[in-house]
Amino acid sequence: MEFDILTLFPEVLRSYFESSIMAKSVEKNLIRFNLVNIRDFAHDVHKTCDDAPYGGGAGMLMLPTVLDAALSSVTAKKKRVVYLTPSGVPLTQNLCCQLAQEQNLVLICGRYEGIDQRIIDEYVTDEISVGDYVLSSGDVAAMVLIDSVYRLIDGVISKESLEEESFSHGLLEYPQYTRPEVFKGVNVPEVLLSGHHAKIAEWRLRKRVEKTLRFRPDLIARDMANGSLPKEVRKIIDEITACSRIRGTGKRRK
Repeated sequence: MEFDILTLFPEVLRSYFESSIMAKSVEKNLIRFNLVNIRDFAHDVHKTCDDAPYGGGAGMLMLPTVLDAALSSVTAKKKRVVYLTPSGVPLTQNLCCQLAQEQNLVLICGRYEGIDQRIIDEYVTDEISVGDYVLSSGDVAAMVLIDSVYRLIDGVISKESLEEESFSHGLLEYPQYTRPEVFKGVNVPEVLLSGHHAKIAEWRLRKRVEKTLRFRPDLIARDMANGSLPKEVRKIIDEITACSRIRGTGKRRK
């Protein structure tokens, strides 16, 4: 996969592509990146890339003329173009999986108050938000999107690791433990030391369900509504619900 990233601050992103697992992916040619400095397409002395919005209002907008030239330089009309913006659709694991199927992605890193709507209308295929909050830098949002997508490319991370992560099969990840066996008086759950793979798998699934019910019940509700909740998960939910009901009806001691 190749990423074309349009940014005013390419140095912010360069170190990201030259570090850790991403650096290895680039070395293996699993990932290619092209950092496009938007200022290179501004022709005045001051390399101006923004101006005040028509109709008034706070802040500045990125100039459409400069962005148009930058997008044309990467043949953006032949590729999937993502504009990172708080007003976009939420970035989800399912959307990441879709984006990971693309051969090329063009990312527009916004600054200031955003970009001219005419650029969005002409070039942008996806407006994506990385969360219900506002960032001062589209570069940070771009790194979030890239990191969540590139790791799904074959050869970057093992399929086994991806299968057991949060949001796979609509559940959060189970709690994990490593050495020492006892830390500050707390033991590793006995089942994880048993070597019984079936029981370990059963424990992990139950913990995934419990964690999802606690932190993201909306994920469970969504899958129940669309009928995609696995039978084994529904069984665990019923057991947890029954236990809670029994505890809730117990009489208090005086």
